[in-house]
Amino acid sequence: MKLSVLFSGGKDSCLALHKVLREGHDVISLLNIYPKNPDSFMFHKQNPDLLDVQVKRLGMEMISFESEGIEEKELEDLKKLVRKVKDDVDGIVVGGIASSYQGKRVKKICDEFGLEFVAPLWDYEPEKLWEELLGENFEVVMIKIACDGIGKEWLGRIINKENFAELKQLSERYKFRLDFEGGEAETAVLSMPEYSSKIKIDFETESEDKYCHLMKIANVK
Repeated sequence: MKLSVLFSGGKDSCLALHKVLREGHDVISLLNIYPKNPDSFMFHKQNPDLLDVQVKRLGMEMISFESEGIEEKELEDLKKLVRKVKDDVDGIVVGGIASSYQGKRVKKICDEFGLEFVAPLWDYEPEKLWEELLGENFEVVMIKIACDGIGKEWLGRIINKENFAELKQLSERYKFRLDFEGGEAETAVLSMPEYSSKIKIDFETESEDKYCHLMKIANVK
């Protein structure tokens, strides 16, 4: 199939992209909604410089649409974005795992335009998700932390098989979702099989409160 992939640069959308490419599908474009509201109901607010470098490493075209990030109006913004590609593709790929809120809304738009709703990670168990990411040599870092149990020292730390065991223990102790589907953290992918080379970042840590820490990126290369 010819596909467009909803892409944030996080672990889920990157793995979903990787999987549909491995299955032999033709990815025509990446689609991105950039919310002005950091507390958007449907979309992650990415660092634009990092996202641009990720797209360049993939060597793909990305179509972006800025959104105010207001609930329900976000859906109209996404519909406008999908309308731009609906005549060129057979389906839309999402990286959702368990968010019925997002999934149902994207599927509704796909149904309206007669497009396939492709969710290769849907109903994945968290450990299976990380097993695939680590097995395929993805380099994933947290760019935002927003829960008890994950300290700010995790920002920028590449998650590997060794420290994943530590993260799993913290998840069991503090009862946060290991796949971060509850908003416990947001991630970025610095390396994956489809990148032309690895990404390096320089950053500072910005803390909003005891449990919320953000990566303030100073340089991407």
